[in-house]
Amino acid sequence: MTSELIETHRENAEVYQGDSVCKLKSRELLSELNLPRGLLPLDDVVEVGYNRPAGFVWVRQSKPKVHRFAAISRTVSYDAEVTAFVGDRRMKRLTGIKSKEFLFWVTISDIHIDQNDPAKISFANSTGLSRSFPVSAFEVEDEEEKEKDGEGRTDG
Repeated sequence: MTSELIETHRENAEVYQGDSVCKLKSRELLSELNLPRGLLPLDDVVEVGYNRPAGFVWVRQSKPKVHRFAAISRTVSYDAEVTAFVGDRRMKRLTGIKSKEFLFWVTISDIHIDQNDPAKISFANSTGLSRSFPVSAFEVEDEEEKEKDGEGRTDG
């Protein structure tokens, strides 16, 4: 289903391939949407696409990834394909992201930052239940960013 959704939105989309350019473009997109740049900490990214007219985004990575957000003690699973319809401070109709709550994996269907409280980001499932966390827990650390982008190296 996810692959079909991507294919129906591929026309008129900006499509990028290759891990380094895809990571850069995904962070730029998150910044453009006023979302924290560390929200999608993916590895071995194969493709990123953004169909601006439809507001549809997808990310394909070579394999699923599990990531722990230490600042909030939460483990999140990212499928090989992640899709969403996006807007300012929002990702909705998400596919491919689950959060571990106690012993269960809960599918995340919506992520948004309320304009009235821009320091908090909320994650909701399809039943409408949601949890909020500090936006700062999903920001990319400056040193980590420099290392990944190669800016932190010195020439001797």
